[in-house]
Amino acid sequence: MAYRSAALLAPLLLAGCGINSVPTAEEEVKARWADVQTNYQRRADLIPNLANTVRAAGAQERQILTEVTEARARAVQVNVSPEQLNDPAALQRFGQAQGQLSSALNGLRVTVEQYPTLRSNENFLTFQSQLEGTENRIAVAVRDYNEAVRAYNTRIRTFPDLIGARFIHGAEPYPPFQATTPNANVAPEVFAPGS
Repeated sequence: MAYRSAALLAPLLLAGCGINSVPTAEEEVKARWADVQTNYQRRADLIPNLANTVRAAGAQERQILTEVTEARARAVQVNVSPEQLNDPAALQRFGQAQGQLSSALNGLRVTVEQYPTLRSNENFLTFQSQLEGTENRIAVAVRDYNEAVRAYNTRIRTFPDLIGARFIHGAEPYPPFQATTPNANVAPEVFAPGS
């Protein structure tokens, strides 16, 4: 009788110690990371179209265009797989590559303010709007990823889930994604033409 009671209680006890909730939380982290990568890829895909539009607008923007396309090329070469999410160095390399592209895009925004003819180009405005929307999507995706990481890390460190996390899954915490662009918290200065 005691064995039967223990056999009936075992699944209930195991259910409360992270058997299912830890993998579910980990999958949420991986899904949110996929959203981050999707939005960075969207930005990278928009840049060739933007580059063609700027190229058609004139030669004065060529340097900033070159910086943007070179930063894009570097950014798409650095990827982080779900298996590397526990590696802070891999996340830092990814963040640095994306940060360089963000810096180059900020230079492009300054160029737009300096050259009214470029600003008036309808195609450029469309791509610029799409890039701004993508930047917002990236910010939301990073926020959602960091929230999933926070929830996962909390789950694997709190009772009763820490039992299953440690002894059954061998769960390790994930690092959050952080901005790596120097002075990321400082808005770029915009100069008027001739200043």
